[in-house]
Amino acid sequence: EVIGINTAIISPSGGSIGIGFSIPSQLALGVVDQLRQFGETRRGWLGVRIQPVTDDIAESLGMATAKGALVAGVIKGGPVDNGTILAGDVIIKFDGRDVNEMRDLPRVVAESTVGKAVDVVIVRKGVEQTVKVTLGRLEDGEKLASGENGNTDKDTGDEAPAVPTASVLGMTVGDLNDETRTKFGIAAEVSGVVITEVAKDSAAAERGIQAGEVITEIAQESVATPKDVMDRIAALKEQGRKNALLMLASKSGELRFVTIRMD
Repeated sequence: EVIGINTAIISPSGGSIGIGFSIPSQLALGVVDQLRQFGETRRGWLGVRIQPVTDDIAESLGMATAKGALVAGVIKGGPVDNGTILAGDVIIKFDGRDVNEMRDLPRVVAESTVGKAVDVVIVRKGVEQTVKVTLGRLEDGEKLASGENGNTDKDTGDEAPAVPTASVLGMTVGDLNDETRTKFGIAAEVSGVVITEVAKDSAAAERGIQAGEVITEIAQESVATPKDVMDRIAALKEQGRKNALLMLASKSGELRFVTIRMD
Protein backbone atom coordinates (compact mmCIF):
# COMPACT_ATOMS: atom_id res chain seq x y z
CA GLU A 1 0.00 0.00 0.00
CA VAL A 2 1.39 3.40 -1.00
CA ILE A 3 0.87 6.00 1.72
CA GLY A 4 3.23 8.70 0.48
CA ILE A 5 5.88 9.73 -2.01
CA ASN A 6 9.29 10.64 -0.57
CA THR A 7 10.47 14.16 -1.33
CA ALA A 8 13.28 14.72 1.20
CA ILE A 9 15.09 13.16 4.14
CA ILE A 10 17.02 14.56 7.09
CA SER A 11 20.61 13.57 6.43
CA PRO A 12 23.19 15.40 8.59
CA SER A 13 25.88 12.80 7.82
CA GLY A 14 24.96 11.79 4.29
CA GLY A 15 22.79 8.84 5.30
CA SER A 16 19.18 8.67 6.38
CA ILE A 17 18.48 8.91 10.12
CA GLY A 18 14.93 7.67 9.63
CA ILE A 19 13.17 11.03 9.34
CA GLY A 20 11.82 12.12 5.99
CA PHE A 21 9.17 14.19 4.26
CA SER A 22 6.65 12.91 1.76
CA ILE A 23 3.61 13.93 -0.25
CA PRO A 24 0.49 12.06 0.94
CA SER A 25 -0.55 9.53 -1.69
CA GLN A 26 -4.06 11.00 -1.79
CA LEU A 27 -2.64 14.25 -3.19
CA ALA A 28 -0.77 12.38 -5.91
CA LEU A 29 -3.70 10.28 -7.14
CA GLY A 30 -5.00 13.04 -9.40
CA VAL A 31 -1.61 13.37 -11.06
CA VAL A 32 -1.37 9.61 -11.53
CA ASP A 33 -4.80 9.55 -13.20
CA GLN A 34 -3.77 12.37 -15.56
CA LEU A 35 -0.56 10.58 -16.52
CA ARG A 36 -2.50 7.41 -17.25
CA GLN A 37 -5.11 9.20 -19.35
CA PHE A 38 -3.07 11.87 -21.14
CA GLY A 39 0.56 10.92 -20.62
CA GLU A 40 1.15 14.35 -19.04
CA THR A 41 -0.20 16.57 -16.28
CA ARG A 42 -3.14 18.91 -16.91
CA ARG A 43 -3.65 21.25 -13.98
CA GLY A 44 -6.14 24.10 -13.73
CA TRP A 45 -4.95 27.69 -14.20
CA LEU A 46 -6.59 30.99 -13.26
CA GLY A 47 -4.00 33.34 -14.77
CA VAL A 48 -3.40 35.71 -11.87
CA ARG A 49 -0.44 36.72 -9.73
CA ILE A 50 -1.33 36.84 -6.05
CA GLN A 51 0.06 37.99 -2.73
CA PRO A 52 -1.05 37.61 0.91
CA VAL A 53 -3.73 39.79 2.47
CA THR A 54 -1.96 41.21 5.51
CA ASP A 55 -3.67 43.04 8.37
CA ASP A 56 -2.50 46.36 6.88
CA ILE A 57 -3.88 45.49 3.45
CA ALA A 58 -7.19 44.33 4.94
CA GLU A 59 -7.50 47.59 6.88
CA SER A 60 -6.70 49.68 3.82
CA LEU A 61 -9.42 47.85 1.85
CA GLY A 62 -11.99 48.16 4.62
CA MET A 63 -12.10 44.39 5.22
CA ALA A 64 -13.04 43.24 8.71
CA THR A 65 -10.53 40.37 8.68
CA ALA A 66 -7.39 39.54 6.74
CA LYS A 67 -8.29 36.63 4.49
CA GLY A 68 -8.14 35.53 0.88
CA ALA A 69 -5.61 36.10 -1.89
CA LEU A 70 -4.94 39.59 -3.24
CA VAL A 71 -4.68 39.72 -7.03
CA ALA A 72 -1.47 41.60 -7.80
CA GLY A 73 -1.68 41.17 -11.55
CA VAL A 74 -3.49 39.44 -14.40
CA ILE A 75 -1.46 37.53 -16.99
CA LYS A 76 -2.08 38.65 -20.57
CA GLY A 77 -3.83 36.00 -22.61
CA GLY A 78 -4.95 34.14 -19.48
CA PRO A 79 -8.45 32.97 -18.51
CA VAL A 80 -9.38 36.23 -16.75
CA ASP A 81 -7.66 38.69 -19.09
CA ASN A 82 -11.16 39.71 -20.24
CA GLY A 83 -11.77 41.82 -17.13
CA THR A 84 -13.52 39.11 -15.14
CA ILE A 85 -10.95 39.47 -12.35
CA LEU A 86 -8.88 42.62 -11.89
CA ALA A 87 -5.70 43.54 -10.05
CA GLY A 88 -6.78 44.67 -6.59
CA ASP A 89 -9.56 42.09 -6.25
CA VAL A 90 -9.40 39.79 -3.23
CA ILE A 91 -10.37 36.18 -3.95
CA ILE A 92 -12.12 34.70 -0.90
CA LYS A 93 -13.81 31.62 -2.39
CA PHE A 94 -13.08 29.38 -5.38
CA ASP A 95 -15.55 26.82 -6.72
CA GLY A 96 -17.32 26.62 -3.36
CA ARG A 97 -14.12 26.30 -1.32
CA ASP A 98 -13.01 29.03 1.08
CA VAL A 99 -9.71 30.75 0.41
CA ASN A 100 -8.57 31.73 3.89
CA GLU A 101 -4.92 32.30 3.00
CA MET A 102 -3.05 33.04 -0.19
CA ARG A 103 -1.50 29.57 -0.28
CA ASP A 104 -4.96 27.95 -0.38
CA LEU A 105 -5.72 29.28 -3.87
CA PRO A 106 -2.94 27.72 -6.03
CA ARG A 107 -3.71 24.24 -4.72
CA VAL A 108 -7.49 24.31 -5.27
CA VAL A 109 -7.04 25.83 -8.74
CA ALA A 110 -4.40 23.28 -9.78
CA GLU A 111 -6.64 20.43 -8.58
CA SER A 112 -9.51 21.67 -10.77
CA THR A 113 -10.30 20.35 -14.25
CA VAL A 114 -8.98 22.29 -17.23
CA GLY A 115 -11.87 23.93 -19.08
CA LYS A 116 -14.21 23.81 -16.10
CA ALA A 117 -16.43 26.86 -15.49
CA VAL A 118 -16.24 27.79 -11.81
CA ASP A 119 -17.70 30.46 -9.54
CA VAL A 120 -15.13 32.72 -7.91
CA VAL A 121 -16.15 35.01 -5.05
CA ILE A 122 -14.16 38.24 -4.92
CA VAL A 123 -14.14 41.45 -2.92
CA ARG A 124 -13.84 44.46 -5.23
CA LYS A 125 -13.77 47.96 -3.73
CA GLY A 126 -15.39 46.64 -0.56
CA VAL A 127 -18.22 44.83 -2.35
CA GLU A 128 -18.45 41.03 -2.44
CA GLN A 129 -19.46 39.59 -5.81
CA THR A 130 -19.36 36.31 -7.71
CA VAL A 131 -17.84 35.93 -11.18
CA LYS A 132 -17.76 32.94 -13.53
CA VAL A 133 -14.37 31.82 -14.84
CA THR A 134 -13.42 29.08 -17.30
CA LEU A 135 -10.09 27.62 -16.24
CA GLY A 136 -7.10 27.32 -18.50
CA ARG A 137 -4.21 24.88 -18.29
CA LEU A 138 -1.33 25.66 -15.94
CA GLU A 139 1.29 24.15 -18.22
CA ASP A 140 0.23 26.55 -21.00
CA GLY A 141 0.05 29.43 -18.55
CA GLU A 142 3.64 28.94 -17.44
CA LYS A 143 4.75 29.63 -21.01
CA LEU A 144 2.70 32.84 -21.16
CA ALA A 145 3.97 34.00 -17.78
CA SER A 146 7.60 33.43 -18.76
CA GLY A 147 7.05 35.53 -21.86
CA GLU A 148 5.93 38.46 -19.71
CA ASN A 149 9.06 38.44 -17.59
CA GLY A 150 11.39 40.13 -20.07
CA ASN A 151 13.36 42.67 -18.04
CA THR A 152 13.43 46.14 -19.54
CA ASP A 153 14.70 47.84 -16.37
CA LYS A 154 17.49 50.26 -17.14
CA ASP A 155 18.87 53.60 -16.05
CA THR A 156 20.38 55.93 -18.58
CA GLY A 157 22.33 57.82 -15.95
CA ASP A 158 20.98 61.14 -17.21
CA GLU A 159 20.05 63.87 -14.80
CA ALA A 160 16.43 63.82 -13.65
CA PRO A 161 14.20 66.01 -15.80
CA ALA A 162 12.41 68.98 -14.31
CA VAL A 163 8.74 67.97 -14.00
CA PRO A 164 5.84 68.95 -11.73
CA THR A 165 6.29 67.03 -8.46
CA ALA A 166 4.69 66.56 -5.07
CA SER A 167 5.93 65.06 -1.80
CA VAL A 168 3.81 62.56 0.12
CA LEU A 169 4.49 59.72 2.57
CA GLY A 170 8.23 60.09 2.15
CA MET A 171 8.09 59.99 -1.65
CA THR A 172 8.57 62.61 -4.32
CA VAL A 173 6.25 61.87 -7.23
CA GLY A 174 6.06 63.39 -10.69
CA ASP A 175 4.32 63.18 -14.04
CA LEU A 176 5.10 60.13 -16.15
CA ASN A 177 6.07 61.53 -19.54
CA ASP A 178 8.60 60.82 -22.28
CA GLU A 179 11.42 62.38 -20.28
CA THR A 180 10.79 60.42 -17.09
CA ARG A 181 10.24 57.22 -19.04
CA THR A 182 13.66 57.66 -20.62
CA LYS A 183 15.30 58.66 -17.35
CA PHE A 184 14.09 55.60 -15.43
CA GLY A 185 13.75 53.17 -18.34
CA ILE A 186 10.00 52.71 -17.84
CA ALA A 187 8.14 50.58 -20.38
CA ALA A 188 5.70 52.32 -22.72
CA GLU A 189 2.69 50.34 -21.49
CA VAL A 190 3.12 51.47 -17.86
CA SER A 191 0.87 54.35 -16.78
CA GLY A 192 0.45 56.31 -13.56
CA VAL A 193 2.62 58.62 -11.46
CA VAL A 194 6.37 58.04 -11.27
CA ILE A 195 8.26 58.02 -7.97
CA THR A 196 11.34 60.17 -8.51
CA GLU A 197 12.80 60.03 -5.00
CA VAL A 198 12.28 58.15 -1.73
CA ALA A 199 13.37 59.74 1.54
CA LYS A 200 15.74 57.71 3.67
CA ASP A 201 14.13 56.16 6.79
CA SER A 202 10.65 57.09 5.52
CA ALA A 203 7.63 54.77 5.62
CA ALA A 204 8.02 54.30 1.87
CA ALA A 205 11.68 53.31 2.22
CA GLU A 206 10.79 50.80 4.94
CA ARG A 207 8.41 49.12 2.48
CA GLY A 208 11.14 48.77 -0.13
CA ILE A 209 9.70 51.36 -2.51
CA GLN A 210 12.28 52.73 -4.95
CA ALA A 211 12.66 55.63 -7.34
CA GLY A 212 11.57 54.61 -10.82
CA GLU A 213 8.56 52.63 -9.66
CA VAL A 214 5.17 53.91 -10.79
CA ILE A 215 2.05 54.39 -8.67
CA THR A 216 -0.86 53.18 -10.81
CA GLU A 217 -3.59 53.05 -8.15
CA ILE A 218 -4.21 54.14 -4.58
CA ALA A 219 -6.92 52.27 -2.67
CA GLN A 220 -8.15 50.76 -5.96
CA GLU A 221 -8.56 54.13 -7.66
CA SER A 222 -6.39 55.05 -10.66
CA VAL A 223 -4.01 58.00 -10.40
CA ALA A 224 -2.50 59.92 -13.33
CA THR A 225 -0.96 63.07 -11.81
CA PRO A 226 0.86 64.08 -8.62
CA LYS A 227 -2.29 65.98 -7.61
CA ASP A 228 -4.30 62.76 -7.92
CA VAL A 229 -1.91 61.13 -5.45
CA MET A 230 -2.18 63.99 -2.96
CA ASP A 231 -5.98 64.13 -3.23
CA ARG A 232 -6.36 60.37 -2.81
CA ILE A 233 -4.17 60.27 0.30
CA ALA A 234 -6.07 63.22 1.78
CA ALA A 235 -9.39 61.47 1.11
CA LEU A 236 -8.21 58.29 2.84
CA LYS A 237 -7.12 60.25 5.89
CA GLU A 238 -10.53 61.92 6.04
CA GLN A 239 -12.12 58.46 5.97
CA GLY A 240 -10.08 57.50 9.02
CA ARG A 241 -7.91 54.95 7.22
CA LYS A 242 -4.57 54.19 8.84
CA ASN A 243 -2.95 52.66 5.77
CA ALA A 244 -2.84 53.53 2.08
CA LEU A 245 -2.81 50.64 -0.39
CA LEU A 246 -0.64 51.44 -3.41
CA MET A 247 -0.49 49.44 -6.61
CA LEU A 248 3.06 49.84 -7.90
CA ALA A 249 4.38 48.96 -11.33
CA SER A 250 8.05 48.16 -11.85
CA LYS A 251 9.90 49.69 -14.78
CA SER A 252 8.95 46.64 -16.86
CA GLY A 253 5.31 46.76 -15.76
CA GLU A 254 5.18 43.99 -13.16
CA LEU A 255 2.63 44.88 -10.48
CA ARG A 256 2.68 44.55 -6.70
CA PHE A 257 0.71 45.98 -3.79
CA VAL A 258 2.27 47.83 -0.88
CA THR A 259 0.68 49.44 2.16
CA ILE A 260 2.08 52.59 3.76
CA ARG A 261 1.01 53.90 7.15
CA MET A 262 -0.32 57.46 6.99
CA ASP A 263 0.51 58.46 10.60
